[in-house]
Amino acid sequence: MKKLILILLSLLIYHAGFSQRTQKPPLHGKHWMAITGKPLGATAGAMIFSQGGNAVDASCAMLAAVCTMWDVLSWGGETQALIYNPKTGKVIAINAMGIAPTGATVEFYKEKGMSYPPEFGPLAATTPGTPGGLMTMLAEFGTMSLEQVLAPAMEMAKGYPIEAQTANMIENRKDLIKQWPYSKKVFLPHLGEEREAPYAGEIFVQEDLYNTLSKLVEAEKQALAQGKSRKEAIYAAYERFYKGDIAQEIVRGTREQGGLFTMEDLAKWKVKIEEPLTINYKGIDVYKLQEWTQGPALLQSLNILENFDLKSMGYNSSNYINTIYQTMSLAFADRDFYYGDPDFAPKSPMKGLLSKEYAKERATLIKEQNDPEMGPGDPYPYQNEKNPFLHLLEKRKNAMAYYQPEQPIQGPEDPFLQSFLSGTTSIQAADKEGWVVSVTPSGGWIPAAIAGNTGVGLSQRMQSFVLDENLNPFNVLQPGKRPRVTLTPSMALKDGKPFLSFAVQGGDTQDQDLLQLFLNIVEFGMTVQEATEAANIHNYQIQSSFGAHESKPGSITLNSQIPSWVRNDLEKRGYKMNFMERTSGPLNAIWFDWKHKSFWGGSSNHGEDYGIGW
Repeated sequence: MKKLILILLSLLIYHAGFSQRTQKPPLHGKHWMAITGKPLGATAGAMIFSQGGNAVDASCAMLAAVCTMWDVLSWGGETQALIYNPKTGKVIAINAMGIAPTGATVEFYKEKGMSYPPEFGPLAATTPGTPGGLMTMLAEFGTMSLEQVLAPAMEMAKGYPIEAQTANMIENRKDLIKQWPYSKKVFLPHLGEEREAPYAGEIFVQEDLYNTLSKLVEAEKQALAQGKSRKEAIYAAYERFYKGDIAQEIVRGTREQGGLFTMEDLAKWKVKIEEPLTINYKGIDVYKLQEWTQGPALLQSLNILENFDLKSMGYNSSNYINTIYQTMSLAFADRDFYYGDPDFAPKSPMKGLLSKEYAKERATLIKEQNDPEMGPGDPYPYQNEKNPFLHLLEKRKNAMAYYQPEQPIQGPEDPFLQSFLSGTTSIQAADKEGWVVSVTPSGGWIPAAIAGNTGVGLSQRMQSFVLDENLNPFNVLQPGKRPRVTLTPSMALKDGKPFLSFAVQGGDTQDQDLLQLFLNIVEFGMTVQEATEAANIHNYQIQSSFGAHESKPGSITLNSQIPSWVRNDLEKRGYKMNFMERTSGPLNAIWFDWKHKSFWGGSSNHGEDYGIGW
């Protein structure tokens, strides 16, 4: 009897542990789901849903809130989104990436002794994209007024209790912030004291930003009073931001601090509503933005991995880790050489890059030992063309000044690692009407140069251009061009219905984390919350999109719980390992339970990301 009791107790303990496999509980909802990078941001989305808004309305409110909170982005940054429209059954792509301003040429930066545009300051700034992206999404696919969706952000701009993460980031970067007078005015309320940044919990006030947002609402109201429609009134606010007095102050304030913006740059820029790229992985249609982002690298990775039986390898076995590491090395090598703004020549060979046949060829390059010299392939034959850049591929290794195989990552504080993991935020929303939104906005992170008296922090995305065609002939800086960015929302449909909406912050690791989240659910049967917290790996053999654009072949981040026998085998295969307690990245996702007609939300335990469902 005693033995039976012990067996029953052990089973109860086992099942209790199994039922609480995640540190955060999964989210459940029947009517709507709102997830983003900060609790207050998710609350803004919930407020809009409770007022009858749809998922697009709620996403716009969350976007406005996190920009106001400086959640590793600001109002002068960039927004990119995927939207599932239940009325058409199609996925729509929103391209609200700013452009290189007039005067931003290769020669301009090289004359200043730069190998890449700088990481910070007015010369790092593309034109603001987020305001236009928000207003376009709202006008085209939302149901509410701009005044309604901006209300939470405007209340926050009047003053909200700033959280420790942002307050401490301001304090840590205050030396840079002091270079820009308008940033100093906003960020350092205790100038001259020992701590010059706000304290955690202090009411952080942004009067200039509140005035800018008020002008947008004022333009909308004036248009409505003139008999304009909801949509037309929102676009009237858009016009005021990009062509009116707001634009004039952005240009004046940016140029005063050494930037290059002109009124024409802002006036000519437009948000683009695009067709996303897609591939099918084992019956699931996966959607990403076009090649001005790194998104297609995830699609390429899935095409390559279809050639392997991942499930039989076992989750995070050494064979599995070796396979996905080298797969990412191959896909991202193509990203680093072939991706760029499709509006400019040359045009990336995306048909070849996303072909299943090309993926089979790339899959044959994956070996038992890691190859630190894996480079881009030649996709042109797979679209019946001849590669015009074979000569550059041959020269490419010599041009890679960032190639440093003998310098492994030194630990969590390694500057290379900090740059590589540079964050942003992500937004996920869904509603019972069928609208689904996945957004990865960014730009204007602290330390940001603020554009005059607007409260608008400028983007730092210029640094993602290259100034040497040997590195990537498709992503060479030109005025009016969009840089190839890391920002990469994701969506998947199964049987023509939403299956998974997912996004993450984290610079060049974004599509690495998103790939593993997808595989965790599809191949290993994890719930969405389990998948957001799972022990991912990170690959640094790819070229960083930031700073000095370095690469560290063979370097890999593993979760601290990876067992010794896996570590030993990976070391034999040529990997240089470092370890972290949490390696999932701040993943946010919504999984659609069509059997029960409900939503499952997942929000990683990695950071401050938070969700609310109803």
